[in-house]
Amino acid sequence: MTRTELRGALALALVVGLRMFGLFLVLPVLALDLSRMPGGTPLLIGVALGVYGVGHLLLQVPLGLLSDRIGRKPVITMGLALFAAGSLIAALAHGVWGIVLGRALQGAGAVTGASQALAADLTSERGRNAVMGILGAAVGLAFLLALLLGSTLAAHLGGLQGLFGLTCALVLLAIAALWLLVPRTPAPRVHGAGIGAIMVTLRDARLLVLDLSALVLHAVLTLFFVAMPLLLAHGLRLPVAGQWRVYVPALLAAALVMALVLPRVRAQSASVVAVQASVLLLALGLVLLALTRHALAPCMAGAVSYFVAFSMLEANLPGLVSRLAPTTQRGAALGAYSAAQFMGVIAGGASGGVLLGHAGVRGVFALAALLAVLWLLLLLAAGTRLRQTAPTASAGSA
Repeated sequence: MTRTELRGALALALVVGLRMFGLFLVLPVLALDLSRMPGGTPLLIGVALGVYGVGHLLLQVPLGLLSDRIGRKPVITMGLALFAAGSLIAALAHGVWGIVLGRALQGAGAVTGASQALAADLTSERGRNAVMGILGAAVGLAFLLALLLGSTLAAHLGGLQGLFGLTCALVLLAIAALWLLVPRTPAPRVHGAGIGAIMVTLRDARLLVLDLSALVLHAVLTLFFVAMPLLLAHGLRLPVAGQWRVYVPALLAAALVMALVLPRVRAQSASVVAVQASVLLLALGLVLLALTRHALAPCMAGAVSYFVAFSMLEANLPGLVSRLAPTTQRGAALGAYSAAQFMGVIAGGASGGVLLGHAGVRGVFALAALLAVLWLLLLLAAGTRLRQTAPTASAGSA
């Protein structure tokens, strides 16, 4: 990675990290504070938690297509502005319905695909995995800091509304960073990106394999967080406030592995091998967690394996999508990939909740491990095709 690419990646990571920190910041206190508000029924609490994902699921592809047509920065700015507006509405709300409206508007700012496309535009293929790794590390750091600081900041800022107000300010700061710090990219060269761009991604079996990979990865992520807090609390007797003792070492190990491995994963074939190896490691970690009862060592080993594998996959999979998609459909392809992520979250949450009631924590981890094994078999079967180069950039313009 060149110095210019590194500077651009760090600037974009700041933009992404500020947005995601604001998103994650409310999670430790959202359900509890909503239960104390007027109209805070369990159903509406669930709606407030989940409505954010609806906009992301529905709008990732349209906004990705729009970024192919008018440019990445304008679309990302529009998405961040919607996110800020939703945060402001939630900050001023006096009841659950105001929070629901604000969260829905936050979700309408679905710019994950456009952000990943901008990261791809800023780098050469040789440095792309490293850039995606930096973005993934920014999201991981935002998640960790939000879990550690959410409750404390809520106490100092007047509760949930104060956190939403802080989120609004952080997102406005992210907009400024986007235009002041992130380097310019070439103007869009496609003038008719539309349904044809979507059809290109749907006709390419390699992109479909990667979209399915995103779905499975995030279904497994949701299953992991359905079961892991309960395993730590009931199996290892770790209270919620002390569970960082497992998460922090695992995340640090993941960051170390990424720093050592990603700079060496440059060629497309190496990325495919890295993905296959990571899914194998993911499956092994989930098996360890499924077999864990009351011992810390296998739980820690399983958590480290899981987070190392997840972090590697979060870096390599979107990098592969950006390589395999035609340049003029890159935003659409990464938008579809991001939409598949949210489909996975929905599927994992629904199946995990049902399975938890019937088979317990071990059953949830066992299902996640089975999904990882089936996913690995798919990747091994598709390995040769995934190593093929991208189609011509002009294909599919409509």
